Amino acid sequence: MTKKVQSSEFRVQSSKSNKKPQSMVELLASYKSPFVTLHKGDIVEGKITKLTSGEILVDVNAKAEAVVLEKDKKILHNILSSLSKGDKVTVQILNPESEMGNPVVSLRRFLDNKLWDRVEELSKNKKAIDVTIDGVIKGGLLVSGDGISGFLPNSQLSFASHTKTQGSSQNIAGSKTRAMVLEVDRETRKIIFSQSHVLNQDDFEKEIKGIKTGQKVTASVTNVTPYGIFVSVPNGERVVDGFLHISEISWEKVLDTSSLYNTGDSIEAAVTGFDKEARRVNLSVKKLKTDPFDEKIKNFPLDKKLNATVLKILSTGILLDLGDEIEGFMRKEKIPPNVSYKAGDLVNVMVSEIDSKRRRIAAVPVLLEKPIGYR
Repeated sequence: MTKKVQSSEFRVQSSKSNKKPQSMVELLASYKSPFVTLHKGDIVEGKITKLTSGEILVDVNAKAEAVVLEKDKKILHNILSSLSKGDKVTVQILNPESEMGNPVVSLRRFLDNKLWDRVEELSKNKKAIDVTIDGVIKGGLLVSGDGISGFLPNSQLSFASHTKTQGSSQNIAGSKTRAMVLEVDRETRKIIFSQSHVLNQDDFEKEIKGIKTGQKVTASVTNVTPYGIFVSVPNGERVVDGFLHISEISWEKVLDTSSLYNTGDSIEAAVTGFDKEARRVNLSVKKLKTDPFDEKIKNFPLDKKLNATVLKILSTGILLDLGDEIEGFMRKEKIPPNVSYKAGDLVNVMVSEIDSKRRRIAAVPVLLEKPIGYR
């Protein structure tokens, strides 16, 4: 019995003596630290533990809390206004350990991703936001709002037009309007806004509140087209879309709008009405000036005979140049039988009527004798 115990004890002792002691290297290798090892450039998760204008700390499971380094006041303001103590964030390691023993980190990537997530959500939900016009550039407007900056092209303005524009203006800089995020390209960091169909009827009524027919306004040209000029009309803190038809630019005939206006030009015009369907204000430049026709027709009394030049042959009659930039018209039924005219012909006519509405003079041919059937 005694030998068995001794034998058993011997075997146990022998077993213990065969175990090799661990070296210091092995002991250190087997030690698992409760803290993470940080490297420059790493993206790690953390929780904000302190958030003040003087110091921002984040627990990233390191030996010490990480200090957020941000010298840009605009970004710092964004951090303080959009985040709270206890929020979970991701930070980028700038320095694994500073002289004070704290990791130094940045929240810029986190804020950037958060911004783009919100932009994509706005685009998906087609939600309109208030934006400020920062400037007019070729092709549209630079706008910003709710921390988002982007481009509002002419093709997406409420007065949609695809004509190219150029120039810049500070006249409407600072004005506010509403727009929605149309396109988002995260890779190229481009945001395209759209104003089309943003305003409903009630919104439009609010936009034009305070603007009256006949009122003189100062507007900025935002787009030049062959048929008219699109403008922005400041109305308090907001801006209203306006349109100036080519026929309302001047009392004289205008053939080329681009020779008169460029994007960014400032113009004075009178409000002539409101287009509720297109959500814009109709304007006129010529209504602020005296119609020269009223003065010129004094030189064209009734029955006055004069020489005129045929400008154009129409199905209803003939357009004439009476001189002094006055246009005449000879109705088809007043043309003698078997008589034909062509552009450039000189015709002896007589003033028969003043057409103030069309701003032209009705004329009849001077006849040596009245042909049979002439009315």
